[in-house]
Amino acid sequence: MRTKHAIFMMLAAAVAAPALAQYVGPGAQPAVTSLKAVLDRPVDDQRVVLRGTLVKQVSSDKYIFSDGAQEIRVEIDRDVFPARQIGPTTRVEIVGEVEKDFMTSPEIDVDTLRVID
Repeated sequence: MRTKHAIFMMLAAAVAAPALAQYVGPGAQPAVTSLKAVLDRPVDDQRVVLRGTLVKQVSSDKYIFSDGAQEIRVEIDRDVFPARQIGPTTRVEIVGEVEKDFMTSPEIDVDTLRVID
């Protein structure tokens, strides 16, 4: 029974993996790679790829991310963190979407976090 369950889970993961892909053809919106661009003109659900550091934890899943020049609040679920410690000097790359609600500062909802060596 465990073997059938394991096979089913592997097949489900294989089928779901392509759903994470993004459209890259005509009309596709490129990911923003500048924190300044996000802060100057935040667009809700805009895809971002940013490099910098997590300088401070402000709650269980909220952190302050800095690119060295500017800062923004980011939301990172526990399961997104890699299996290694990350400190305020650890360089990381985050991929996610801008969350911009009416009358609030923009925030990044992080989908993936990768340590840059």
